[in-house]
Amino acid sequence: MSLPKNFLWGGATAANQLEGGFDKGGRGLGSVDVIPQGEFRFPVMSGKLSYKAVPKGQYYPSREAINHYGRVKEDIALMAEMGFKAYRFSVSWSRIFPTGEETEPNQAGLDFYDCLIEDLLTYGIEPVITICHFDVPLHLVDKYGSWKNRKMIDFYVKYAETLFTRYKGKVRYWMTFNEINMLMHLPFMGAAISFDEGENQTQVLYQAAHNELVASAKAVKLAKSIDPENQVGCMLAAGQFYAETSHPNDVLAAHEKNRENFFFGDVQARGYYPSYALKFMEREGIKLEKDSEDQAVLREGTVDFIGFSYYSSRMTGTLNQDAERTEGNVFATLRNKYLETSEWGWQIDPVGLRITMNALYDRYQKPLFIVENGLGANDMLEHETVQDDYRIAYLEAHIKEMIKAVELDGVDLIGYTPWGWIDLVSASTGEMKKRYGFVYVDKDNDGQGSLKRYKKKSFDWYKAVIANNGENLK
Repeated sequence: MSLPKNFLWGGATAANQLEGGFDKGGRGLGSVDVIPQGEFRFPVMSGKLSYKAVPKGQYYPSREAINHYGRVKEDIALMAEMGFKAYRFSVSWSRIFPTGEETEPNQAGLDFYDCLIEDLLTYGIEPVITICHFDVPLHLVDKYGSWKNRKMIDFYVKYAETLFTRYKGKVRYWMTFNEINMLMHLPFMGAAISFDEGENQTQVLYQAAHNELVASAKAVKLAKSIDPENQVGCMLAAGQFYAETSHPNDVLAAHEKNRENFFFGDVQARGYYPSYALKFMEREGIKLEKDSEDQAVLREGTVDFIGFSYYSSRMTGTLNQDAERTEGNVFATLRNKYLETSEWGWQIDPVGLRITMNALYDRYQKPLFIVENGLGANDMLEHETVQDDYRIAYLEAHIKEMIKAVELDGVDLIGYTPWGWIDLVSASTGEMKKRYGFVYVDKDNDGQGSLKRYKKKSFDWYKAVIANNGENLK
């Protein structure tokens, strides 16, 4: 047994890190447009500092990004040259509904995605759309408090219905929210939530989570009613937690961390709140604002597949209070002495991908889709290319473990779309120098550069992997 012949090899991006054109085609401001680079970035992303309190004169990297909006045909041609079978991207909500409250969608925004999708289909590339990827119309943030407010459910469902109807028969794979669990860790980045003074932050986050979960379930059911061929998935920031030692308290701590990370997937895949979450909310005094129909909505709107990102594993323990810590996609973790780290402190653990795949598949018994995986590095352009052997080594090791999970463990896997197939703005740091792509983009952290695209060494390597369906790596 090997990877299926229709396996969806490709790449992934997000509108707010790639498109730019924030003031073109009738687009409204989105939440990420007001997250600056530099010292104020993390306070805003974490919801502790209002974007309105940021001093003037800041640089907002997502506003131009890499101007995919103006170079979309060139970029799709590069994907086609690599032989992509699928492209996972997101739609900018405020490009379709500039304030989020319009009765009719913005035609210029629809036209942009019409052309993008048609070009993909012309090249035989399957569109995989994330409906909401860290992206909320700023008007809805200012007027309603974003996902704190139940009214967001109807705005989101209207937006999703517009996409499902418009692209019926053209787009088959959808994901409702990107890394939905990230709202618990970076509330403004994940769900455009800022905290007011004196607010019960845990209450706010679980209410926002509930509102997103109901919106997701409604979107799943709606997608099926519009086109029964639609496949709708959730999308989780994944990565298994290891216990620092075999002490039972450490094992229990790792179990609890993993369960905390499974929470959103448990609701979206199973259709109800797990008992451990209900007990947690009971202990914390959290009382969710619910409608009488919410329970039925969650039950009837379970996802078809589990999309997830994987960059690294994590580790937790209870015994050593002075244990060394490192970073991994926002999630602070203990340093695992058996693993190397990237330049940004993310632990590199290919076997952890196989472990994570098995944990997800054992738990849900639904097809998986790896929609983000990659290595952020400070690439150096020399002679119009980048010798990124380190990226090739990272991806090759992870793909080999991915194939083992399918061949040896029986995991059902739809596809693999590594993150940032082209260099784009880093979500966590706002930098350009933290590069993931097979294609180098001439732009620096200060926004300077020609935006010219250059193929890296990994470009041809990944092209060969796709052409051989991963068989050349064995």
